[in-house]
Amino acid sequence: MSSIRVVIAKPGLDGHDRGAKVVARALRDAGVEVIYTGLHQTPEQIVSAALQEDADAIGLSILSGAHMTQFSRVLELLRERNATDIVVFGGGIIPDADIAELEQMGVAKIFTPGAPTSEIVGWVSAKLGHDEPAAPASQRGT
Repeated sequence: MSSIRVVIAKPGLDGHDRGAKVVARALRDAGVEVIYTGLHQTPEQIVSAALQEDADAIGLSILSGAHMTQFSRVLELLRERNATDIVVFGGGIIPDADIAELEQMGVAKIFTPGAPTSEIVGWVSAKLGHDEPAAPASQRGT
């Protein structure tokens, strides 16, 4: 999985990042290159980081209840920048009723609290494992 690059981000005002760090470490330990953006990131900062880092995916961790707004904005910005090849997934405190709507929006996968890191790592490997390198950031819109 060494060719997989994932940005892990904490959008909005949520200040709890333990889960994001646990996922980032599990992915890193499995050979994924992880870029952790830190707390209080805007969707614009997150998408910019993903483009600059030539990421294959963005993993959003949201506990604040703002998941519909945050995921929607990240997906919108990726569309605007012709970067819909960047897979968006996430986790946190997200009601079951919202998961289907998020998936309809284009979120590839939502992991709820208690999801084993092995499940997340397995999904990332299966979804993003690729034989060919991703298109360079220079070929994506800016």
